[in-house]
Amino acid sequence: MASMTKTTTIPDSGAREAKDAHVLHTYLRADEVFVEGRGCELVDENGKVYLDFLSGIAVSALGHNHPELVAALRDQLGRVMHTSNLYRHPYTEEVATRIARLSRLDSVFFTNSGAEANEAALKIARKHQRLRGASDRTGFVALEGSFHGRTMGALSVTHTEKYRAPFEPLVPGVTFVSPDDGAKLADVLRTNRHAALIVEPIQGESGVRDVSIDFLRRARELCTETGTVLVHDEVQCGSGRTGTFLYGEQLGLTPDIATLAKPIGAGLPMGACVVSRDLANVLAPGDHGSTFAGGPLVLRGALVFLTLLEEGGLQQRVRERGAELRAGLADMQGELGVVTELRGAGLIQGVRLARGAEDVQKRLYERGLIVNRTGGDVLRLLPAYVITSHEIQRGLALLREELRKL
Repeated sequence: MASMTKTTTIPDSGAREAKDAHVLHTYLRADEVFVEGRGCELVDENGKVYLDFLSGIAVSALGHNHPELVAALRDQLGRVMHTSNLYRHPYTEEVATRIARLSRLDSVFFTNSGAEANEAALKIARKHQRLRGASDRTGFVALEGSFHGRTMGALSVTHTEKYRAPFEPLVPGVTFVSPDDGAKLADVLRTNRHAALIVEPIQGESGVRDVSIDFLRRARELCTETGTVLVHDEVQCGSGRTGTFLYGEQLGLTPDIATLAKPIGAGLPMGACVVSRDLANVLAPGDHGSTFAGGPLVLRGALVFLTLLEEGGLQQRVRERGAELRAGLADMQGELGVVTELRGAGLIQGVRLARGAEDVQKRLYERGLIVNRTGGDVLRLLPAYVITSHEIQRGLALLREELRKL
């Protein structure tokens, strides 16, 4: 890795402890303090270099310190950072047009996060039903194993009990269906009580679990039949991470709404609720809004990412590096009985282990490879789109060494 000049002023340990004393304890943070990064590597305050196979939980699509992104953001900082949505700025329509073109949908509502994108989707679905004379269709259908965010609406369609229980009662009228039970889904949707079905085509938080193609296709058919709005939550698997802009594109499926976030801002806090033409005029001025979302600084960063994805060969790179990563993991699965299942696509991969996932994650971190564990027994790999073949092989070698110890 190229030498990094440390320009960050690092507070001493006492100052950090004092600061942490006033931060809500909602995260179990590692002790290390990262101060710099370049590409797919991070450096802590002691100079230790880590290979980053997590990219900020699927966020830093262009890695760290990408020169085109940095140059664009520096330029924008010298122009204007914020205007609010009462006024126009140069990037709103250009970014929205690119997202609409890439997603094959029509119109975009910008947000600050994936949870906010899902909140917007739920509101649009309810108002759509009211406009078509079905004001009693207020419920939602979601899948077992789902995770859609931590705000109250998004949490209500999140299945995992540990996220829900401390905050109940949540938004009522939510029905959960197993992603293996197409017959149950048909029974539920045909009651005509629900505004929308929300689905993660790849369930990231619960273990990079692929929802079956047959189920997803059946869901599309049933939503069309019953007039239920189909929402694909592609916050984690979308924005090009699987090799196409939306994962549904690989399956020949187009939702009524797609929700995006994580990589789309290339590290900046951004999400998007993207809707079909039939839903483009559901919200009227004043129905929904956001003070910060879609500002000039964030959209300038998104424009760099989307341009590289669409015109700079970045999407092809994801496909190539994703294939290399999967091939290496498949070799490991053939060699090591502890690897019981491979999941995901492109640069969202899950490695399910028969045992020891937590210990493996910790040992990899000690050796300088950042991955994370989800769904209990699954190592989740989410490298940046700019990862090189050499870095893929470095990461695979470290993983293989640790798995052999099991």
